[in-house]
Amino acid sequence: MKNLSIIICSYNEEKTVCDVVKACREFNKKSEILVIDDGSEDNSEELLRELNQTIDFKYIKLPENRGKSYAMTLGVKKASNEIILFFDADSRGIREEHFQDMLKPIIEDQADMVLGHTAATLINYKLTPFKSFTGERVLHKKDLIPILDDIQDLRFGIETYINLYYQTHGKRIKYVLLEGLRTLTKFEKTTVMKATKQYFSEGNEIATTILKNYISIAKIVGSSLNNTNKSMKNKLVTVQKNINKKIQSLSDRLYR
Repeated sequence: MKNLSIIICSYNEEKTVCDVVKACREFNKKSEILVIDDGSEDNSEELLRELNQTIDFKYIKLPENRGKSYAMTLGVKKASNEIILFFDADSRGIREEHFQDMLKPIIEDQADMVLGHTAATLINYKLTPFKSFTGERVLHKKDLIPILDDIQDLRFGIETYINLYYQTHGKRIKYVLLEGLRTLTKFEKTTVMKATKQYFSEGNEIATTILKNYISIAKIVGSSLNNTNKSMKNKLVTVQKNINKKIQSLSDRLYR
């Protein structure tokens, strides 16, 4: 697909990132592929530069770790095409139909953003209540440009903010199940202690994003509520209820 840019943000993913790049190129021969290496300290750079000699993709290595949000926004700024597809660097079991299933709703104008989820993501929802805010996603670059400065320093909260922004602005969001796709858990990548600490850190960043940015987004939308139809008001109420449930779920996990 000529007007597609695939962005792969990676940090210390030497076990999987090269296979992800190979799969993205195999199933998207005409697409632009960008790998944003967020200051990896493992062998990722050596492996990716070697791979770059035989497979065409743009490799950008950051001198230090800046966080997922910075890497994602940098990828958008560097992307040449209008349709953006974010793909996790720690994915396994990538199939051609995964790309087709995510791209079809965008191409046919059935959605403004498509979120791809694995079966594991859905199964682990109770363990990680904010996981529904993450996953592979496809969207239009033009919709992200206005908020790039707002989201570049949100770290793991970036996907939460994007979802809130799309929902409160009436954007069409579609979820698709990516059968067979899985990502390595942090417990497979590092020690139990480090993995637990990382999960807690991510949950805190996401919860903070929800609390801080929902208020700001609600104010923007709320200023025009008097001129908004009943359907939009109901949608805002639904968004708020869903956010409240997620906040309560995190609170229950942290303080029980």
